[in-house]
Amino acid sequence: MKITDLKPALIWQCFDEITKVPRPTHHLDKMKEFLVDWATRHGIAVKTDAVGNVVMTKPATPGHENAPTVVLQGHQDMVAEKRNDSNHNFLTDPIETIVEGDWVRANGTTLGADNGMGCAAAMACLIDPDLVHGPLECLFTVDEEQGLIGANGLEPGMITGKILLNLDSEEHGQLVIGCAGSIATICKYPLSLTDAPAGQKFFKVHINHLKGGHSGMEIHLGRGNANQQLARFIWEASQRYDLSLSDFCGGGLPNAIPREAWAIIGVPATDADLIQRDARKFSDMIHAEFLLAEGADFTFTIEEIDAPKTVLAEECAAALVATLFGTPNGVQAMSLAVPGLVETSSNLASVKRDGDDTMIITTHQRSSVDSRRDEISHRIEALYSNIGCEVETNDPSVGWAPNPDSPLLKTVEKAYEDLFGAKPRVEALHAGLECGIFLDKMPGMDMISFGPTLKDIHSPGEKANIPSVAKFFELLTEILRRLA
Repeated sequence: MKITDLKPALIWQCFDEITKVPRPTHHLDKMKEFLVDWATRHGIAVKTDAVGNVVMTKPATPGHENAPTVVLQGHQDMVAEKRNDSNHNFLTDPIETIVEGDWVRANGTTLGADNGMGCAAAMACLIDPDLVHGPLECLFTVDEEQGLIGANGLEPGMITGKILLNLDSEEHGQLVIGCAGSIATICKYPLSLTDAPAGQKFFKVHINHLKGGHSGMEIHLGRGNANQQLARFIWEASQRYDLSLSDFCGGGLPNAIPREAWAIIGVPATDADLIQRDARKFSDMIHAEFLLAEGADFTFTIEEIDAPKTVLAEECAAALVATLFGTPNGVQAMSLAVPGLVETSSNLASVKRDGDDTMIITTHQRSSVDSRRDEISHRIEALYSNIGCEVETNDPSVGWAPNPDSPLLKTVEKAYEDLFGAKPRVEALHAGLECGIFLDKMPGMDMISFGPTLKDIHSPGEKANIPSVAKFFELLTEILRRLA
């Protein structure tokens, strides 16, 4: 079965078209061109702004011209993550989708249902001949996954509606009315190199196949952070051996929990058997620690390799490893205002070499309390500045304060209950959404976020639940009918 065989046909057909367009964050020229061409083919009015946001508009169903204008909003970009054995090129290749039972996944890559499914739903509404609705504005923003660039750069007048349906949530039955703000704290560590010492044997230590996931949606699940666990092993080994470090690399995007990391280390030849024994013990230990959160499929391996030409100078290596190991990571505080909600977290997202002389360490902080978000960022700045790093931050995103008295919320709650015979869960998220930025730009806008059930987003395990997509689209069209 192909996804174009699934029901409702319109949303799956639109999603199928989207999967054929390369659209990783910061590489959206093809997606923008696709959206403009798609609107033109369907006779839909379309406009763009300087940063690449696309807005399509559709007049109201006859007889509903006086209904309020509703904005349907999703983001164009997807997180580009793949398995190590995948040859997929996100800049050129379409996503290969696979139907398995009640789920759709991709072949070794992220699926892009975050937020391709939201975009597809908006597009389906624009071409559904049976949909009853007021005036529609469909906003497709750019680069949400890194920097919220589209929302921050949205030009005045691009949208006029005062009601916004954000189609970027990942659990059917959940209505989102608030979210966390975030900031990326980036540390540039100057490296001091020296010749690799004689008499040492060198090894590549590799942790791989952790589940990873979205650093907002899955940060509370206790999954292993590949960067921190690798730094843990190296730091502990350095307490026992005269250890050299030649390289360290791990993680990827700021908002993805790192699934993989590797390092090149050396020890005196007389300790070669001991370090390999310690690696096996460490593997057994972390498999026991993370069994419930990760399962047994991840690996921690060590293999002997040829000696590199250079290693980090002793003090440089020691400071880097200790600081990586000691970096605040994971849940930092739970919300006292919303039971069960993560208030503040940090993700040790990536460690990457930049040429011979710099290591770039990227961390990502989230919080529903802006001052706590900044506190963790400042703590990391203090920690890394102490070892000589140059530290910078990106523009912080603001949180979205919940409004439990929202008239839109009441409409959506009633529509959900009438359709499905149960009350939805009204919640705030630890993940970031663009709604806080829209509210800051357009005070008084009434907003809610919802979507179908997606699992393991921001990882190659991402999948979309087929029955929930049907319910999501049914709810969306019913909301539009009631608002009209």
